[in-house]
Amino acid sequence: MSKYLRIVYMIAICLAIGFLGSRITQMTIDTWYPTIEKPIFNPPNWVFAPVWTLLFILMGIAAGLVWNKLEENKEDVKKAMLFFIIQLLLNLLWSYLFFGLNNLLLAAIEIILLWLIIFETFMLFKRINLKAGYLLIPYLAWVGFASILTITIYILNY
Repeated sequence: MSKYLRIVYMIAICLAIGFLGSRITQMTIDTWYPTIEKPIFNPPNWVFAPVWTLLFILMGIAAGLVWNKLEENKEDVKKAMLFFIIQLLLNLLWSYLFFGLNNLLLAAIEIILLWLIIFETFMLFKRINLKAGYLLIPYLAWVGFASILTITIYILNY
């Protein structure tokens, strides 16, 4: 498989996960979500789709760059990609916990775990391909912000 095809493939996977998460979110974005208390720093709803789309594209590029190093560093790439897949699934799980189940406590706990796994993925990626690691920094920052937001929403509603 060509280097570019791997990157395109990983972008497609990330965007597919993002799409699934958005489907879960859409179930309650107009019903349950407006009824809960949110902090003053909560962004408007329209901000989330473009930010997440960009982040999923950056994540896909990063994963593709790491995958392209498989022949050079098989064990490290396999470990890094395993962490990448785990964080991607945890990303989707957060949408289910928060919007699907409306469980703010579980979502708050889970997003902290998600941030930690993203951080480990970042550390693994940057050892394999520095650019790939740097491409995860906006994701780390956004999930850090989302963690604060989720925890604050939990506190405001319980």
